Amino acid sequence: TIQEGGSMRAIKKEFKRCFQCGCCSATCSARQYTEFSIRRIHTSFRRGEYEGLDEQLKKCMLCGKCTLVCPRGVNLRSLIINMRQILDETK
Repeated sequence: TIQEGGSMRAIKKEFKRCFQCGCCSATCSARQYTEFSIRRIHTSFRRGEYEGLDEQLKKCMLCGKCTLVCPRGVNLRSLIINMRQILDETK
């Protein structure tokens, strides 16, 4: 199971800054070639629905375009890396 540690709280705090404008999805390279959706991942993560997220997160190319265009300054690249680590620790 996923523990509610410092990393998890930091991710949730950062996600709270997001207002789902869609800029990240519009520029996402992974979304152009796969069914990757940071907005869907965001929603699942907030709801505590972690099943299958590790496979979705692997589709991210970590290019950082989403972070560059975010009007709220959410560092999605960093969030994805941290989410991958948290999900890997639970295996």
